[in-house]
Amino acid sequence: MKKYLFTALVFLLTFSGMQAQEVAQLTLNESILYAIENNVTTKNARLETLISKATVKEKTALGLPQINGSFNLDYNPQIPVVFLPNQPPFGDPSNPSDVIPARFGVSYSSGLGVNMTQMIFDGSFFVGLRAAKTLTQLTDFDLVKAENDVIENVKKAYFGVLVNQERIRLAASNLGRIDSLLKETKALNEAGFAEKIEVSRIQVQRNNTFSQMERSRTAWEISKEILKIQMGMPLTVDILIAETLQELNPEEELNQLLALEGDGRVELDQLKTQIELVQLDLKFNTSQYMPTIDFIGNARRVGAGNQLNTVFDSKNWFGSSLLGVSMNIPIFDGLSKSARIQKNKYTINQLENQRFFLNDNFINEIFTAKSNLKNDLNILDIQRENLELAQEVFEIARIKYQEGVGSNLEVVNADGALIEAEINYLAALYDGLISKVNLEKALGLLKANLNN
Repeated sequence: MKKYLFTALVFLLTFSGMQAQEVAQLTLNESILYAIENNVTTKNARLETLISKATVKEKTALGLPQINGSFNLDYNPQIPVVFLPNQPPFGDPSNPSDVIPARFGVSYSSGLGVNMTQMIFDGSFFVGLRAAKTLTQLTDFDLVKAENDVIENVKKAYFGVLVNQERIRLAASNLGRIDSLLKETKALNEAGFAEKIEVSRIQVQRNNTFSQMERSRTAWEISKEILKIQMGMPLTVDILIAETLQELNPEEELNQLLALEGDGRVELDQLKTQIELVQLDLKFNTSQYMPTIDFIGNARRVGAGNQLNTVFDSKNWFGSSLLGVSMNIPIFDGLSKSARIQKNKYTINQLENQRFFLNDNFINEIFTAKSNLKNDLNILDIQRENLELAQEVFEIARIKYQEGVGSNLEVVNADGALIEAEINYLAALYDGLISKVNLEKALGLLKANLNN
């Protein structure tokens, strides 16, 4: 964690001002490290781990002595009346009533006390303490799961920025190429060697290429905003990426990935811990049938007076104390504990069923991810070959046209085929990267790749 904080700090300090806007130059690994520290999901997951640790302390405190102090100062505007029988030898013959009213007490009274209880035996205490520690383990797994989700989302968003950035580069290159061809064709038309329709045909191609570049620019800006949201980066900061898609897609790494069997999924760890928590809750409810024993003790001093200024005279204060043991024995609760125990058993069965389902589902997920990646790699090879062929065809068509043995339409068609081949190649490259991320997730390797 310290490594993450340090990296994020260094990264923030490298921001430079450019036209009144901060610019962050990113690599994929820097983007992931920044996101883990700043994404709302991972920040809340880390806070949840702190909450669970505080819960352990809270549960532990229940087994320690519970000490409370008390103080009171009371005033009786009217002292309560106590009735005594008007009978000999203490009766009053002059009073015709059969009772004598008497006031016992004083106008002011005060007291100071300390009460202490100490648990001697409570079967549910140790179960609850163990459950709190297990909850801490669960929040740790939840943090790992949150980080994995953030890594997955950041990688996919990062690749989205890269592919749109590459589309802009290719569109600009295509625009330069078509502008050069348009300039040459206009010169031929002015010299009488080319028809006006040939100029118009290339102008249409040029307009389409320019529109494609503008669409790519818009998509690039949107993808950068998506990446910043996934990273938890302020939207006022601009992003600059120096890496290329080819650098992040080495074939040898992809082939190595296809040979791996997986490192286990954190989702299974989460589910296993949830089962342990329900089992502990079952033990907790079962322990409610056992009696609880507590040691109790208190010490108290009280004082009184008919006047407020005499209440706190030391001669009017007296002490008392008590030591004892109390036992609480559950007898009948309307079968509520029995109902809770049945619910625990049913919940455990549900979670066990879910664990079997998840295990089979993850095996299928690995198979599907590997199949998709293999298919994408094959498509990538085909699209790479198509791109090379399209470039070759365009160069031949252009040379033939310049030498007067080819048509303008042939050049335009070859240029359109080259643009389509470039788009298809980029799409295949992007699909391969996304399939790689999906396979890393299926194998449980997203967290491991972060540490490489």
